[in-house]
Amino acid sequence: MNLRESFDVFVPTIVLADGEFGKTGGKTANGVVMHSEVFDTRAIVDCETAGQSPTDILGKADAPDVPVVEFVEDALDIAPEAEVLVIGVAPAGGELPDAWVEEIENAIRRGCDVVSGLHVFLGEDEYWSSLADQHDVRIFDVRKPPATNKLRVGDGSVDNIDALVVLTLGTDCAVGKRTTTVELYRAACKAGWNAGWVATGQTGIMVGAHEGIVVDRVPADFTAGIVEDMVKAVAQDHDIVFVEGQASLTHRAYSSVTLGVLHGSWPDAVVLAHDPDRTKRAHFERFAVDGVEKEKMLIEELSDAFVAGISTWGDSEVEQQRHGLVTANVYDESGATKLFDAIENTLEVGV
Repeated sequence: MNLRESFDVFVPTIVLADGEFGKTGGKTANGVVMHSEVFDTRAIVDCETAGQSPTDILGKADAPDVPVVEFVEDALDIAPEAEVLVIGVAPAGGELPDAWVEEIENAIRRGCDVVSGLHVFLGEDEYWSSLADQHDVRIFDVRKPPATNKLRVGDGSVDNIDALVVLTLGTDCAVGKRTTTVELYRAACKAGWNAGWVATGQTGIMVGAHEGIVVDRVPADFTAGIVEDMVKAVAQDHDIVFVEGQASLTHRAYSSVTLGVLHGSWPDAVVLAHDPDRTKRAHFERFAVDGVEKEKMLIEELSDAFVAGISTWGDSEVEQQRHGLVTANVYDESGATKLFDAIENTLEVGV
């Protein structure tokens, strides 16, 4: 899915993040507000943080100065030019909360397209699809898997592309792979590269990846093939392709997805995202985080790529000394540029 092809960027947007804005559960909403190259956030809906500023909620000085309100109707009164409602939270259990029904109805009746990250597909529901048709709006279910006839096993055809491929992997889930991917893509563009990127999760799709599929909705046998097709598609128009990885090769729950992305993208270089203060896996505290050295070893054993650097949540100088790899925090000034320079040096390329 490439949402750039469906909207005139930057399209005025309301972001629904009720109860989760600024939290881990609202990471899709947070990402859209901070990074989207498709959606221009004009207001945010969250009853818990209404009245506060996105800068304070997200702890980011460069967060957009837009209102946070309690209801979609309030948001549309403030920003009547909005053309899209982004549902930026996927509640536990996967169902549509009853409290959101009226919110989505109001957006549709006011002429907004709906871009949904929910586990349930609104576009396949007779009520929602009928309501959308009545008001001449569209519904995009970004978690919807590819059609069966689009599924295939990997065949190595990604080897034949002319573009360079850089994959962001991590030592655990939720360590900043998507953010690192976006910041590396932007650093490459600033350096004069014709860069594109591939998303493997719903946030990346909404942020504006040139291709994207939620790979954990794809049957395992076909993950590599789906990723391969996306990389090939983006490589047709770009000289370097950044790919968002998932989870970790050492993660006992999710490593099959990680390996499928690694083999499907078959990168020239990898940047490893790492939280040095995390010793137990997020949401799997019975499992220890294996760390940089083991992850690096597995990446380089299971592919032809080299790990070019580390994207860290910690002190970059300390982590660089510890691991002997170029290390930066992409939120620091020039952090992403430092990592991209390391990629160029590793691959001995430049523009």
